[in-house]
Amino acid sequence: MSDRLEDVVDIALRVAEALGKVGASYFVGGSLASSIDGEPRATNDIDFVIDMAVGKVRELSELLGADFEVDGDMLRGAILHGRSANIFYLPLVLKIDFFGHPHGPYDESEFSRRRPVVVRAGRTLMVKAPEDTILRKMLWFREGGEVSDRQWRDILGVLRAQQGSLNLAYLRDWAVRLALTDLLDRATAEVGA
Repeated sequence: MSDRLEDVVDIALRVAEALGKVGASYFVGGSLASSIDGEPRATNDIDFVIDMAVGKVRELSELLGADFEVDGDMLRGAILHGRSANIFYLPLVLKIDFFGHPHGPYDESEFSRRRPVVVRAGRTLMVKAPEDTILRKMLWFREGGEVSDRQWRDILGVLRAQQGSLNLAYLRDWAVRLALTDLLDRATAEVGA
């Protein structure tokens, strides 16, 4: 991994530790998840999907400390309404996106399949399953007008790296339900899966 990605992993571990101390459940998604399970690349943010009590926002902010800028009201709104809130790691001006855990059928499936991944000696992050990284990135790719080369490269990177170990039945089932079959067929054809 690049030095930049190592910095991002260290910060993600700090945030994950604070989330654990306040009793929050979470998983890492976005480009960090696709870098862990696919092709590593530099990123300007870290995505966390969190399930946390609103009353723990102040404690989380205090645990993160002065290196982090946290808008408590925005974070409370994200938790309550399944939206996003940004916090910033000031020494690197790195954005951390917290997404309140929504409770739709796919969101529940995605959250239930998160798993611990060792990212440093003896240290783990809860990371979304690679199938869900592929599906979520396909959703973002579609919502963005199917023009993001970065999202598409991430999809292909995870498909290549995880070839032979993906749960294809799960992937295909949710691709049908989420109307992503055409994108899944295109991606698997491109990687020869």
